[in-house]
Amino acid sequence: MQTQVIMNCSALPCLLALLVNPKKSIRKEACWTISNITAGNEAQIEFVIAANIIPPLVAILKEEDFDIQKEAAWAISNATSGGSDAQIRYLAHQGVIPRLCDLFACPDSKIIMVAMEGVENILRVGKADGERAGDNHNQYADMVEQCDGWVSLESLALQEHAMEHIRSRAAHIRRSYLAGAVEDEEVQL
Repeated sequence: MQTQVIMNCSALPCLLALLVNPKKSIRKEACWTISNITAGNEAQIEFVIAANIIPPLVAILKEEDFDIQKEAAWAISNATSGGSDAQIRYLAHQGVIPRLCDLFACPDSKIIMVAMEGVENILRVGKADGERAGDNHNQYADMVEQCDGWVSLESLALQEHAMEHIRSRAAHIRRSYLAGAVEDEEVQL
């Protein structure tokens, strides 16, 4: 209900403006607010897309301090969780994959999981697209490859990270979406 009120008040253009506010705390809170909206339904995510908020979020993931990046990561990951396939394709083509893959090396295990969830949701759509096309080609797996995301996931899967849930999630993503992934990767763990 609260999010619906925000959209009825045309607050999204205001949030867009706040993403470039000179005050760091304002940018962080704007990202947090957007993450709450993208945690909603497809219609709410569509409002965020239509307000052209995704490109600045991608820029924040690339250029801002980590405390702001993590709020932007939540906004993007939430959109991949509740978005339609078309919305997820849009996100992928806005450059979210490299930005999320960059977060695989961050010091915050919760944000690593958020980033992995976002990438996995995008890969799931790419896999389904490849199956529908009959060639089983996952264009988003290629994007993960281009930014060395598979290398980062391999590092996480091969116990370079102390958290078991991160290791197992990284191994699962590699097994599920990396063409030619090592079948016995669990043995290596």
